[in-house]
Amino acid sequence: MSVKIISYDLMQPGQDYEDLISYIKGLGSWAKPLESLWFVNTDETCSVVRDGAKQYMDDNDKIFVAKWSPESGWSSRNLSTKVTDWLHNQE
Repeated sequence: MSVKIISYDLMQPGQDYEDLISYIKGLGSWAKPLESLWFVNTDETCSVVRDGAKQYMDDNDKIFVAKWSPESGWSSRNLSTKVTDWLHNQE
C-alpha cells in the first residue's frame, strides 16, 4: 500500500459529486486536509485511481493523482489534528 494524493477541480458548481467522494473514500484509509485534496492509503496505482474517478466526473473536470512520500517532508498550517495525526501515522 502507498498513500496517494488526489486533487481535483470540479468545474460545475452545484453538481452532486457524492459518488466521486464515495469512490475516493472507498479506496482505503483517507484524510481530507483541504476542500479538494485527499490523501488515501491504497493498493491502486495513480492511473487506476484517476480512471476510476473519471466515471463520476464531468468531461471538463480536472484531477491529479500522485504517490505521496512522507520521507520527502511535509508541513502544514491550521489543519485539523485528525488530519495531521493521520499523516503522521503514515510515516
